[in-house]
Amino acid sequence: MKTLFEVRPILSAMLRNKTGPLLVAIQVALSLAMLVNALYVVNLRLDAANRPSGIAEELNSFRVNISNQKMGGHEDQIAMQKREAATIRAVPGVVSVARVNSFPVSRSGSNSGMAADRRQTNSTATAGMFFSPDSLIQTWGLRLVEGSDFKPEDFMEIDVNASRDFPKTAIISKALAEKLFPGESQFVGKEFFQGTGEGAQSLRIVGVVERLQTSGAQSDESGEYSLLSPVRLTNDPYFGYAVRTEPGQRDRVIKEVEEALRKASTTPVNVKSLTMEDMRIDRYRSEKGLAWMLLTVSLLLIVVTASGIVGMSSLWVAQRQKQIGIRRALGASRIHILVYFFTENCLITSSGIVVGTALALGLNQVLVSQFELSKLPLSYLFIAPFIFWILGIFAVYAPAWRAASISPATATRGVV
Repeated sequence: MKTLFEVRPILSAMLRNKTGPLLVAIQVALSLAMLVNALYVVNLRLDAANRPSGIAEELNSFRVNISNQKMGGHEDQIAMQKREAATIRAVPGVVSVARVNSFPVSRSGSNSGMAADRRQTNSTATAGMFFSPDSLIQTWGLRLVEGSDFKPEDFMEIDVNASRDFPKTAIISKALAEKLFPGESQFVGKEFFQGTGEGAQSLRIVGVVERLQTSGAQSDESGEYSLLSPVRLTNDPYFGYAVRTEPGQRDRVIKEVEEALRKASTTPVNVKSLTMEDMRIDRYRSEKGLAWMLLTVSLLLIVVTASGIVGMSSLWVAQRQKQIGIRRALGASRIHILVYFFTENCLITSSGIVVGTALALGLNQVLVSQFELSKLPLSYLFIAPFIFWILGIFAVYAPAWRAASISPATATRGVV
């Protein structure tokens, strides 16, 4: 035997019996294509679920909603809102309170089309709207990268049943600013519009925050197209309070805030609090369910592929028992037999990997065009083939070792 790596005889043997190797190679190719894209989708989903919302201290923040109250007139509602905020603020451990219509990642909020020019026929972006008569910069700990917080003269008090006025200033997220004014680096002072056409309302940017997710928290960049508006609204029931607490005090503060609000109200009220963890769980339940399903499918693909390699190798060992014994009798060592089977498996797995990589790229193109996913990073096309190489080595080891352990006397018994 001249060399351990006898590729030509191995290829000749496989060509004489093509069905088994071909089926295994196809199995490897399909498994690789599906595994690469499944793991990529899982990674995208988990990355989206773990994105920062923009709120600086999520573990110290919560939302409290109050309903079932007699609303009264415009002035009565303003007074009631201020009493509620004062009641919450008086609870020990509360750092900041802001009345607000929505919360990032909450799946409930207002959205509106924004345009860089009122003459546009279509909006440039759809932004999540956060209305508050208080400083959300302070309460949520948002990071200003340009400009400043609202000034007292920016705030308005509006009855939605009697007026269509709207504040003329806005603080927007950096993602929305870059979408409205691509290529620009300074945004404070720029004018943009809510809506399009003659009825579009002009807004002036006074500040830009680094990031703030919308209530929908879309997985693409539009999930950070957000706008803060300095306004107190009445006759709008979809409002609650954002509360930031001292570190480690949130759970206690939630209970005491709910109790204080019930005691302070002259009529029965329904008070419900939600933490950021609650809202994240609710928002990303389906994404995480999909991720677990894809991980399960990926694991099954790996098991099925490994089983196919083991089954094929075991069958070949049984079929070639006498040939192996003859080779052993002619001087082949155990290492020669092991290398033979490892080389054979390597050739089959490699052919499957080459085809599977092409299929993975093709499948990714379909996902990109149909579901607006980003293109598959090249790192996945290096890692996944390596996994299948290792899988093939481990899967073939046991059958190859059994083959190498066949003694010449046993294997050649009955040979004339």
